Formats: sequence, C-alpha cells, structure tokens
Amino acid sequence: MRGTLMYAPGDVRVVDREMPTIVEPTDAILKVTAACVCGSDLWPYRGFDQLTQPRPMGHEYVGVVHEVGSAVTTVKPGDFVIGSFYASDNTCEICRAGYQTHCVQAQYAAATGSQSEYVRIALADGTLVATPGLPDPELIPSLLTASDVFGTGWFGAIAAEVAPGKTVAVVGDGAVGLLAVLAAKQQGAERIIAMSRHADRQALAREFGATDIVTERGEEGAAAIKELTNGLGAHSTIEAVGTDEAMAQAIAATRHGGHVGFVGLSHDVNISGMTMFRTGIHLHGGPAPVRRFLPELIDMIWTKQVDPGKVFDLTLPLEQAAEAYAAMDTRRAIKVLLQP
Repeated sequence: MRGTLMYAPGDVRVVDREMPTIVEPTDAILKVTAACVCGSDLWPYRGFDQLTQPRPMGHEYVGVVHEVGSAVTTVKPGDFVIGSFYASDNTCEICRAGYQTHCVQAQYAAATGSQSEYVRIALADGTLVATPGLPDPELIPSLLTASDVFGTGWFGAIAAEVAPGKTVAVVGDGAVGLLAVLAAKQQGAERIIAMSRHADRQALAREFGATDIVTERGEEGAAAIKELTNGLGAHSTIEAVGTDEAMAQAIAATRHGGHVGFVGLSHDVNISGMTMFRTGIHLHGGPAPVRRFLPELIDMIWTKQVDPGKVFDLTLPLEQAAEAYAAMDTRRAIKVLLQP
C-alpha cells in the first residue's frame, strides 16, 4: 500500500509500505476513505519535534472496516467508521469518567499512520464508532473532522465551561480554533470573539458563529477583549495553539474566576502559579477525549445540523501529501483533506 512518512523537517514522502495486519484480537484494519494533515503534524515538519527515524504520519481518519480481530464485536467488515486519534477500551474507570485519551490501555490509535491507504486501529471496540450507514460523499469531510479537530474544538468549549449567556474568546484561527467557534455556538454562547489576522479565516469564523473579531495578539489582544467586555474579560477562553504566548494571551483575556480550556498541543508553555492564585481562573484541557463526543458529533453531522467540513479548503490526492504539508505550513490552506 501507499503511505506517508516524514523523514526530516520539511521532508514528507509517500512511499510503498507494508499492508497493516491484525496484531491483537482487538484490532481492526480500515480501508481509509479520507485522511488529512493536522496542525500538530506541522510541529515535526517545522523541526520543533525531533525525528529519530522516518515517522508514519496521520492520526485523523474515516474509512470502511476491511478486517477485524477475533475479539471485535461492535464493528464489522463493510461498516463506515470514525475513530479517535487515541485508542481506548472505553470501559475502564477513566473512560467511564469521560477521559478516553487517558484510558488505562490508551495507545496512539493510528499506529501505522492514517495518511495511507489502510490503517490498523487498536482496541477497535472502544475506539471506533460506526455511522448509521454509508455516508453521502458530501458528508465525508465533516465526518472526518469529528476524528480530531471538531472533537478537539468541542472539548475546548466543554473545558472552558461554555454555556448559554456567556462570552467566549478563542485564541487561534487554525482548524481547531475555528471549530471551537462552531462548538461554542452550538453550546449556546451568547458572544464569541475570534482572534484572527487572516481575512479568509475571519470570514469562516463569522460563518461558524463568531460575533466579534480581534486582530491584535499578546497583551494588546487581551486588552482588546477586556475592552469588549466592560473591562472584565471573557467568561470562557479556548486556547487552540499550544505556545507560551497563546496561553498567556488566553489567561490574560479571561475574567477573574473564569475558565480557560486549552487544547493546543503544548510546546514550552509555562504558567505562573501566582497568576492563577491571584485571578481564580480555572484551567482545564489536554488531548481531547474525542471518543466521548463521537456519537453526539456524528449525529449532528449526519442530520446536517452543522457543517464543520468547511475547514477543508484544499483537497489533494494522497500522492501529493508533501504539497499538503507545504500549503498548511505557508498558510495557503487552513486544512488539507487527503484522498487515498
């Protein structure tokens, strides 16, 4: 089969790889219908994460079950499925509390890399959710977002305690940040402030439900949000970048006693304990337990209540994965869908 490997920063290749096989009786093999490039994939692409050997790429996927292990009971060959980027048994105490990414058996689900023609998924019964049937082609991009970026944006809003009547600020205008805007809208936020300097992303943020746009960053951005909120700051802020600057901006934009939900993949983020002590701001986040939300998100997409697939502004064949990375790295695309 063909699959994507990253050999070094900036060096992405689609090569011949071995077909994945059932390793454990709880595994499933999927024929990938669609995959994509994630913003977190750009960290090693830009050299921020060390590569010691060629790395299989991709952790977002939808596809058709090709084969299952002998212990798998909830999905079968021919089912169209979506799964989280972490495998979980969905039965342990941690999973039952809603934190499947911290499952006692957690492992990176797309172990063979989902930017490929086939992928092995561990703990298939706890990780995969079948759709009501084979989806119409126009639903596939939106269903793909549920595997990560929509689920992550949704968790960012949950972690930030978004609720009806609240003002929400979103730091980051990538796919996760934009879908956090959509999540906040669906969860009833009264006012949603998107922080973005890019006209195309601002337009999509407004389409998803943003009521205000702030173009400033850092202290100036936080000050602009305070000015929009009678000097208090947002009730809820979603940090969807993962840098120290973004976290500082999110905390500074939040009112005392408010909530910050952080879902950006953290790199060198330092948080002042004294700042948190003095402000009473609640901080919650981490890798999103997407599996917790998949049934709800699939239903919303299947019944066409939402269209999160609009974050894909470029579709390429799998063989052009290198161009997909380059387009996102240079911000020529918000998010790229890959078709095997």
